[in-house]
Amino acid sequence: MNFITHVLPDLIARVLLVCMFLPSAWDKVAHWGEAMQQASSAPVPCPACLLILGMLVEAVTAICIIIGWHDRLAAFILAGFCVVTAILYHPYWKFPGYWRNPGEGRQHFWDFYKNLGLAGGLGLLVISGGPAPLGYVLAHPFSSAPYAAASQP
Repeated sequence: MNFITHVLPDLIARVLLVCMFLPSAWDKVAHWGEAMQQASSAPVPCPACLLILGMLVEAVTAICIIIGWHDRLAAFILAGFCVVTAILYHPYWKFPGYWRNPGEGRQHFWDFYKNLGLAGGLGLLVISGGPAPLGYVLAHPFSSAPYAAASQP
C-alpha cells in the first residue's frame, strides 16, 4: 500500500472530518461556565457529568479516528453524540419564525443540520472505514483502519 496514494488521502479526510471536536472539547474546559449554561438548557440529569462525558467523547473519539485505533467504534459513538446533541441542544423548531428572523432559532437550525451532516460522514466511516468490501466490514464491524493494522500484535 502506497502511503501517498492510499494512506495520506484517508488520513487527511479523517482529520478534516473530526477537526472541530478537539478544539470543541478544549473550549468547554476553557469556558466551563458557558458550557455548563448550555448543558443545563436541556432536560437532562446531571448536566455537569454529561458535559464532562461529552468532552471526553469529543477528544478521545477524534483521536481514535485520526490514528485509526478502533476508528469504526469511535465514529459510531461520535455519530451518536452528534445526533443526540442536535436533538437536545439545537431544537430550532421551538423558535417561532426560526427561518425568517435572524437570531437564535436560525443559528440552531444550522447547528442542528451541521450535527446531522457530521453524523452522516461519521456513519460512512463506520461502514467503509478503509478499502474493505462491505462483507468484511459487516463481519468485522469494530476493526481498525488498514494503516493501523501493522502496529497491532
